[in-house]
Amino acid sequence: MTGRLMLLDTASLYFRAYFGVPDSVKAPDGTPVNAVRGLLDFIDRLVKDHRPQHLVACMDADWRPQWRVDLIPTYKAHRVAEEHTGAPDEEQVPDTLSPQVPVIEEVLDAAGIARVGVAGYEADDVIGTFTARATGPVDIVTGDRDLYQLVDDGRGIRVLYPIKGVGTLQLTDEAALREKYGVDGPGYADLALLRGDPSDGLPGVPGIGEKTAAKLLAEFGDLAGIMAAVDDPRAKLTPSQRKRLTEARPYVAVAPKVVRVADDVPLPDVDTALPRTPRDPAGLEALAARWGLGGSLQRLLTTLAE
Repeated sequence: MTGRLMLLDTASLYFRAYFGVPDSVKAPDGTPVNAVRGLLDFIDRLVKDHRPQHLVACMDADWRPQWRVDLIPTYKAHRVAEEHTGAPDEEQVPDTLSPQVPVIEEVLDAAGIARVGVAGYEADDVIGTFTARATGPVDIVTGDRDLYQLVDDGRGIRVLYPIKGVGTLQLTDEAALREKYGVDGPGYADLALLRGDPSDGLPGVPGIGEKTAAKLLAEFGDLAGIMAAVDDPRAKLTPSQRKRLTEARPYVAVAPKVVRVADDVPLPDVDTALPRTPRDPAGLEALAARWGLGGSLQRLLTTLAE
């Protein structure tokens, strides 16, 4: 793989499309297709503006992997709609969004855009593994700050974070992370672990907020350095910080594996090159007619052909 690789956190983007495009955008039979058309418009704009040579739509084959839940049972627990034994739990998703996801998958496949999800892993882990293997620059497009941990100026890895649609993106590099959080990419994972994240059900260390976590990381380097300081009576920790970190040892011992994205996912052999022509023109034409994809799909196909 040579040239710029763009990795899409697909669910993050189609959720944004769903809430950003009116549900009055419908197929001929009246089915809402606002997430489908919105995502196609997003991808069109991203390709136009950033001109990647490779593009992968990364999927959540399992949005709440059991191996993460085994370590921290509260992980995303509040977002479970229905539990399943031997299969991924069902996530709370708006009723009119769920039926659009298979359509998104069919359209991406027919267009020839690489789509990768791996059983037992989240899209973040797929992104982490593609990033680890990349030999050129990488643009990660996501509305999830967890992926800031992958930012690496030396390797040309940055996060494009949508502020409004994808027309306004926050380009997150190491300078941006240091300015806002006082940490680099790997440091962001430690910061998130200490601070906690209610949206993911991560408790964090009670009493250690974002600013305190950033100060501790600046003082002691990383999570391991902070925990070593807990055992060093000479280390500059307040009594309350030392107490809280001591009590949080069981959480701190398991949280890194939960918070840090995997970089060793068994990825399938897939052609990541940006397609110039659809993989299945007839199938794509049928999908366009069935779902009324109109200008959104045509604009994307025109951009891909350029």
